[in-house]
Amino acid sequence: MDGANQTAVTEYVLLGLHEHHNLEMVLFVLCLGIYSVIVLGNALLIGLNMLDPRLQSPVYFFLSNLSLMDICGTSSFVPLMLVNSLETQSTISVPGCTLQMFLTLALGSTECPILAMMACDRHVAICQPLQYSELMSRQTCVWMAALSWRTGFANSLLQSTLTWSLPFCGHNVINHFCEILAVLKLACGDISLNALLTMVATTVVTLAPLRLICLSYIFILAAILRVPSAAGWKKAFSTCSAHLTVVVVFYGTTSFMYFKPKAKDPNLAKIIALFYGVVTHPR
Repeated sequence: MDGANQTAVTEYVLLGLHEHHNLEMVLFVLCLGIYSVIVLGNALLIGLNMLDPRLQSPVYFFLSNLSLMDICGTSSFVPLMLVNSLETQSTISVPGCTLQMFLTLALGSTECPILAMMACDRHVAICQPLQYSELMSRQTCVWMAALSWRTGFANSLLQSTLTWSLPFCGHNVINHFCEILAVLKLACGDISLNALLTMVATTVVTLAPLRLICLSYIFILAAILRVPSAAGWKKAFSTCSAHLTVVVVFYGTTSFMYFKPKAKDPNLAKIIALFYGVVTHPR
């Protein structure tokens, strides 16, 4: 056992709902429909942003980045999951599992900084409107987006490298899909460093952007309260609606998954995790 390593495993078995064939077929149809809507809807948003001059603003630029993350994030595991649901046993190769884990973690880590950048954009638009075009130039937006993507992928590269450097002793059954916590459970070495790194990364990549978002909206609210007319309030709030919706959905569903009561039925837990991944993924 001590000498065994990851090369002893050629593929991983993904536990699904094969013992409940009818339920699995229903979920297959639902997930296929949801995935199709996600891809087509986000691709349409990206296309409109590129073609319509009226949408050449920073807020739509960042929304296009989120749309790209949605497409890539769901595509990193949903197509394989759909194919495997039609087979008697779901499997994924070691390189495929490595790539899936890297992409899901990278894209999830990128979304939080992007949301924080969008909050900064809304702060400048409301609190410093006269300097908005200068402060939020196209070059600045590209730099902010690039920083977010680099942060997410650097975090994923570091955690993935440390995870796959652990000794693996032949256990190859994963409950849902290849994500870092599921893979860590298969390691037969000391994972304390990885657990600490995951906690620190979650704090930095998830909570730090959330604090920046909250701080931005404190200043935004203070600026709105100084507006004398109700029409001005409505206009100011409308400029933040798209971003606030994304923030609430992302952090709300993430909090639900981490703090929800543990389901007694393992199949119910799989279904909840499945819809969380399909509907709200990348993170």
